[in-house]
Amino acid sequence: MHPSDAALTRPAPIRTRVSDLLGIDYPIVQGGLAYLSLAPLAAAVSNAGGLGQIGVAGLATPADLRSEIAHYRTLSQHPFGVNFPIGIKPMEEFLEVALEADAPVVSFTGGNPEALLRRTQAAGAGTRTLVLVAGVRAARKAEDLGADAVIAVGFEGGGHLGRDDLGTLVLVPRIAEAVKIPVLASGGIADGRGFAAALALGATGVELGTRFVAVTEGNAHPAYKAAIVAAEETDTVIIERSIGRPARVLRSPFVEQLLAIEADLARRGATREEALPEMLPFILGENNTRAAIDGDLEHGFVWGGQVVGLIHDIPTTADLIWHMVRTARSISHTMSAL
Repeated sequence: MHPSDAALTRPAPIRTRVSDLLGIDYPIVQGGLAYLSLAPLAAAVSNAGGLGQIGVAGLATPADLRSEIAHYRTLSQHPFGVNFPIGIKPMEEFLEVALEADAPVVSFTGGNPEALLRRTQAAGAGTRTLVLVAGVRAARKAEDLGADAVIAVGFEGGGHLGRDDLGTLVLVPRIAEAVKIPVLASGGIADGRGFAAALALGATGVELGTRFVAVTEGNAHPAYKAAIVAAEETDTVIIERSIGRPARVLRSPFVEQLLAIEADLARRGATREEALPEMLPFILGENNTRAAIDGDLEHGFVWGGQVVGLIHDIPTTADLIWHMVRTARSISHTMSAL
């Protein structure tokens, strides 16, 4: 990002199926970001024209979600989402809070969304639904269940991924040609170049995770943000393959220890049921918060996609989004001239 970008004015809206669906100026969505997606970051994204999300992963009780939504509404009057990472804890009561609060958007990641989708639809409140998918089959299922849009996450992404190791460049057009509902691209996107590329692939919006960790409004520890800026694209690895839920993290001494355990499990031919007890002490949420929130990257882990190689600064959220929009428009004009 150029130094002059701090003075950028808000660019004109970009109208796509996703921006129209969600009622936002730019089809740019902030990912769930476990423990990091609280009201201040979500509001910063939404105020800049994208869709910010409050993540349930880092909230202990439904009352905490109610409080976070109320806090958001003191910071922004724009649409927002609530992200539900399926499988980490019961989500039904959290969803009831979101629906009672008339959350404009809910997104479901990491598991079978059918029950939560059905409940959202039954509420009849007009809440828009997004489902994260990593393959064509899951995208078609989400469409059949009535999801309003899907988010196609490629293998480059940070956090939990699909099991087929499909990159964004192939996955997005495959899903875009397989479903009729709008598709957002996720994984490997950090700037206007990735934004323009996603639109060229058939997506009508993008979701960013790792890039929104390294912004000024986020509550990630400065050490985490600095690690993202310093990292190269080769500084991420996949963990949790031994238990069937691969996830991309930044490399660290703690992660190397975890990888050694997984290598031993693989040599022993351990099943998922055999591997889980040995893995669990290392993959607990407290090990993530110790690094992401407290800054102890030596004794914990942080999520991070290969896109860290493209992140070189810690801008304000508005500067990031508006520069992405301007860059994507410039690329579009250049391409049309060809």
